[in-house]
Amino acid sequence: MILLDSTVIVGFLDADDALHEAAVAKLKQIVGRQPLLASVISYAEVMTGVSLEHHPRDRVDGFFDAFINDLVAVDRQVAARAATLRGARRSLRMPDALILATADVHERIETAICGDTDWPKVEGLDCAVEVLAAPGRGG
Repeated sequence: MILLDSTVIVGFLDADDALHEAAVAKLKQIVGRQPLLASVISYAEVMTGVSLEHHPRDRVDGFFDAFINDLVAVDRQVAARAATLRGARRSLRMPDALILATADVHERIETAICGDTDWPKVEGLDCAVEVLAAPGRGG
C-alpha cells in the first residue's frame, strides 16, 4: 500500500502547482496497481484548501472517492512515533511528522509519496519514501 502526502494530492488537484505534472504522472502509474491511502492529517490539510477556496469541494471529494481506499487515523502509537521523528529532526513540521509516522507505523504501508525533499533524510523508517520532483528540480 502507498500513503499519499497532501503535497501530492494538492499537486494533482492544482494545475498551477509545481508538482502537478509529476503528481499526475505518478498517479497514472500507480492507480489500480496498489491501494492508495491518506492520513486524516492530509485530508484536513487539503480540506483547508477548500475552506480557503483554493479547490472546489466537489473536486476534492471526487479525488478522495476515486483514488483513496482509506483514510488512516492518528492514534496514540502514530502520535508517539511522530513525536520521536520530530524530536530527532527538528526541521520536520508536526503535521509532516504525523503523516510520515502513519506510514512508518502501519506495516501494510510500504511507501510514502511526498513532495518534501526533507522526508528521505529522516532516519530509521520502516517504510520507503519517494519524493516527487517538480520539472527542472531533479528528483
